[in-house]
This record gives sequence, C-alpha cells and structure tokens, in this order.
Amino acid sequence: MINIEDSVVIMVDIQEKLAGAAGKYSPVDKACKLATTAKILGIPVIVTEQYPKGLGQTAAPLKDVLAENTVFIEKTGFSAFLTPEFREQLKVLGKKHVVICGIEVHICVYQTICDLLAQGYEVYFVKDCSASRNKYEFKTGVDLIRQCGGKVTCCEIVLFEWLKTSQHNDFKSVQALIK
Repeated sequence: MINIEDSVVIMVDIQEKLAGAAGKYSPVDKACKLATTAKILGIPVIVTEQYPKGLGQTAAPLKDVLAENTVFIEKTGFSAFLTPEFREQLKVLGKKHVVICGIEVHICVYQTICDLLAQGYEVYFVKDCSASRNKYEFKTGVDLIRQCGGKVTCCEIVLFEWLKTSQHNDFKSVQALIK
C-alpha cells in the first residue's frame, strides 16, 4: 500500500498538444483530481514537460490546480531520469513511493518507470490518469509496466490509500473531488 509520508507524485508530459492528441482518452480531468488531492495532503509533485517549445506547456486545467511548490522540469529524453534536475529533485525529496501518471504511456511514462524501478523506487502507475495516442499503444505500455514490476492502480485507489480512513482530517475535501 502507498504510504502518504513517503509519497511523491510524478506527472509525465500532460501537455496541451499531447492531451489533444489523446482525444477522448485525455487523462487531464483525472490527473487534476490526483494533483488537487496531493495539494490538499501536502504531497510533493514533480511535473515533466517534453520539449515544451514544440508540445506546449502543461495542460491549463492541470496547471491551474497544482500546488505553488510544484517542480516543473523540461526534458528532451524520453525517460525523465535522463534529466539531471529530475534525479536531483527525487534525491532531495527522499521519498520512495512514486505515484506516476502521464501521456504517452508506451514511451515516456514506461521508460521513466523502468528507470525508477531500477533505482529501487516502489512505483504505482495511475492508469486512469494516463494515456497514449491510441488504445493499442496504451495497452502495450500498461502490459510492459506490469512486466517490469510497476503496480498498476487507479486514481480513487491512490486517494483512499493515502487517506486510510474516513476519519482523516481531509476526507471530506478529497471525497468531494470524486463525487
């Protein structure tokens, strides 16, 4: 189970053009719920942007709900781990439970997860906050994530694992996000 005190959220390349290319499978709405809950609970968030000059910034609805202390990292490598700033941020945070989602599951999300697992992180891939341009690539990416040892989950499971109980001080705030 995901430990709230040891959690960090990584949102990979949920950018305007990529979200648009995902069409009806765009994960922006669900990713907003995850980001809002992280903000409520004080869980750090790292957002990557793949070549933002060409693919645009983080999707506006998501950017609007992120906490002020969210770390944004530009990258050109497919795995975020290829970016020294990304590795440094993870090191500084010192968290071992990585909750990760993003766009182009079969490329950037998958490669980042493989590198996180190789470095000893416990990785929780949030399937319904993620997408690829087509269903076949998405399904293949999810299958590969499972094969390499990532735990496949969904947004509501993550939120309630963080809360642990309906007696949590922030339960009603988080519950309101999913109604």
